[in-house]
Amino acid sequence: MMKIKQLGNTDIRVTPIGMGVLTIGPTQLNLSVEEGAHIVRYALERGINFLDTAEYYRTYPHISRALDELAPSFHQNALPRPVIVSKSLARDYNGMRRSIDECRSALGLDQIDIFLLHEIWEAGDFESRKAAWDCLTDAKADGSVKAIGFSTHHVDAAAKAVEIQGVDVLFPLINYKGIGIRDGGGKGTKEDMAEAIRAASGQGIGVFAMKALGGGHLAKDYQAALDYVCALPGMDSVFIGMGREKDVDDALAYFEGCLPDGFTPETSNKRMFVDRGDCIGCGACVSRCASAAIALDETQCAVIDNSKCVLCGYCGPVCPTRALIFL
Repeated sequence: MMKIKQLGNTDIRVTPIGMGVLTIGPTQLNLSVEEGAHIVRYALERGINFLDTAEYYRTYPHISRALDELAPSFHQNALPRPVIVSKSLARDYNGMRRSIDECRSALGLDQIDIFLLHEIWEAGDFESRKAAWDCLTDAKADGSVKAIGFSTHHVDAAAKAVEIQGVDVLFPLINYKGIGIRDGGGKGTKEDMAEAIRAASGQGIGVFAMKALGGGHLAKDYQAALDYVCALPGMDSVFIGMGREKDVDDALAYFEGCLPDGFTPETSNKRMFVDRGDCIGCGACVSRCASAAIALDETQCAVIDNSKCVLCGYCGPVCPTRALIFL
């Protein structure tokens, strides 16, 4: 059995592996509510107790269905209720309040375990979203949220966590190849991010990682990639995107120490593509991409550098014509 870990100085206890729920959503596998709920249920029934979602992932219905179906097990204490992390891109107080209330209503919960400012770009971006942070602070005070923090791909933003009063948790991007890690001046390093994680944990901030497998690019090095992130000083838990039962089984086999030597998971050739017939060259995806993987070509059509793309799916929701697709 996996050892349950405490998140920093909070009283929240989680499994060292969490299910990233983005994978089942419309921008990736686009599973039906019934299909997605089945995968969530499968992960919870197999022992994972940590779920990561977000407002724009549009996966609240899948999680809600799974929670409803498992309600008898929760009531009989046959299964622990999962710890749920959600996030919002809101930049002002009222927008964040709406995001929190939408999450509580959609999931049928009075209190969300963890709610985050979604994707702080660099240290200065936090200041521009201070009103949204103030709302999170108030939500924690009134009990609608239990713990607060932020997610980021940026080293300088992660390093700032120790300076911000009230940060309970940090959700940084980290992997052993440094794919997708940024800093204020361009590309950051995995060593810098690892130091920011260590410093945050040293101040009692709970840390859980995203993109340990580099958005799928490191799947061929599955064990080495997870070994690196799990061994980082201060790391409490690691989220992996899961969209199939096999994804859950593989992750649990790793954390239970029974993955065969030389294991390589089944991987598809899924990449992000641009439908050139739909692209209007607005540049919204270029601005949204935290990995600098998208640019406009000479025809003003978006093009993707797949060597930089971490398959996070963040560009999809900002495209007004849905020209960005996973295939």
